[in-house]
Amino acid sequence: METTLRGVGVSHGVVTGTVRQMGTAVLEPPDRRIPAEDAPREQGRARQAADAVAADLNARGTLAGGEAQAVLEAQALMAQDPELLADVERRIAVGHAAERAVFDAFAGYRALLEQAGEYLAGRVADLDDVRDRILARLLGVPMPGLPDSDEPYVLLARDLAPADTALLDPALVLGFVTEQGGPTSHSAILARALGVPAVVALPGATEVAEGTVVAVDGGTGEVFLDPSPRTRTELGRRSAVREAALTTASGPGVTADGHRVPLLANIGGPADVPGAVAAGAEGVGLFRTEFLFLDDSKQAPSDERQVEAYRQVFEAFPAGRVVVRVLDAGADKPLDFLTPADEPNPALGVRGLRALLDHPDVLRTQLRALASAAVGLPVHLEVMAPMVADRADAKAFAEACREAGLRAKFGAMVEIPSAALRARSILQEVEFLSLGTNDLAQYTFAADRQVGALARLQDPWQPALLDLIAAAADAANAEGKSCGVCGEAAADPLLACVLTGLGVTSLSMGAASLPYVRAELAGHTLAKCWQAADAARAADTAEAARAAARTALSGADDPVRTAAARG
Repeated sequence: METTLRGVGVSHGVVTGTVRQMGTAVLEPPDRRIPAEDAPREQGRARQAADAVAADLNARGTLAGGEAQAVLEAQALMAQDPELLADVERRIAVGHAAERAVFDAFAGYRALLEQAGEYLAGRVADLDDVRDRILARLLGVPMPGLPDSDEPYVLLARDLAPADTALLDPALVLGFVTEQGGPTSHSAILARALGVPAVVALPGATEVAEGTVVAVDGGTGEVFLDPSPRTRTELGRRSAVREAALTTASGPGVTADGHRVPLLANIGGPADVPGAVAAGAEGVGLFRTEFLFLDDSKQAPSDERQVEAYRQVFEAFPAGRVVVRVLDAGADKPLDFLTPADEPNPALGVRGLRALLDHPDVLRTQLRALASAAVGLPVHLEVMAPMVADRADAKAFAEACREAGLRAKFGAMVEIPSAALRARSILQEVEFLSLGTNDLAQYTFAADRQVGALARLQDPWQPALLDLIAAAADAANAEGKSCGVCGEAAADPLLACVLTGLGVTSLSMGAASLPYVRAELAGHTLAKCWQAADAARAADTAEAARAAARTALSGADDPVRTAAARG
């Protein structure tokens, strides 16, 4: 009998297949004691296992490339963390076997992360995966991970580690469903990059028996157990409509009546550029420069390395817009040379622009590198600051850009509710706004973006979040300036229409989502987008907002309501 479950759809597409469950985590090892003379050998085993795991993660990252590579390289650093390995060796020295020493050392480090604020707590799943991989090597048991299968399947799991998600074979893994995670978790971001339909934050996902036939709609978040012939037909129709739209939509982002909405790509560095170009990105809406800095947390990359990386991106979009976010460090991206190590709540502490203003030499060096990289190129360069709270922040950033001789537009990210509420004041100092909807939702609802149990509050369809977006867009329109969205909300085709109706002037997303958003926009007029935006904001829940927008887009134009709403 058909059963319908609903999670959070994070990667578009419709698939039907047989369920396979993810391999289980390594169990807690027994507390085996060793004689003192065996300690050096056990310490060597632990170091070798950690080195092997780090090498494997780095190799997987090289194969995956792009954003996945940065995530996996960060995990590799966890495996070789000097303090963590020193703790392992201390435990072995007092008589614990390597397996138990690793388990207990990681447990202590895990507790520190959980207490270190929302962002670092979100890395616990990555740490657990590293621990399990080291233990599997020490115990000589199968590595936790994807099931072996010669037949395509739908993967169900409690959660997915980046090391597994990054190398999913779309020919075998038709789609995946997880019990934990959220729209901005690593598994969701990597699923979109791979183009694999995915649903996260689905209660009871791991209770579905292997061999069950399921249908997954990664757009709506619906998962159908033992789907009926009628449901299969309807899902097939949805899929056919989407695919037909994808084949006919090309070129720049534009509504059915010709309203231009530039569609840009989010990238982490030069490795992401080919995918963005292939997907028809009109430029870059978010260049996350922090990935250049995370390779070595002890010191900033050299001027030469920064200039080279920036120039590679600029050259790929000679006539396009490239929006660069200056270093966004702190919280889950700590840097020893920049961010405090003892903050009680890093997500609410000295991060983003706050850290850069405390270290003006780091900001000055990056701005000068950007200026040098742009010399002689026709790129339309825009540079923005993360975590801007008010006009004083915006003014300080704009002054730093001018002092560095940067010839570009200066902007501010709207990630804090105060910035949305006082957007018009901020726009007296900068030339554009860019909405980071992931953090804006997190700070609006006090809901950690990595905690699956709070996925409801991280849903970008929440009407309160739409109200803040509208406030920022209205302020930019009143000042004759632009206001884009570079958060994951822009990757939702239906929500992209609502954002357009709210007055957002550009949309930036992972390259894999560009064709879907382009096709959806091309199917609706600007008036329909206005109506959908009004309908969504009138709702009281995210689910109701989504349904109201879908109804408005599928119905007839309402010129009276549109005229009244827009004056």
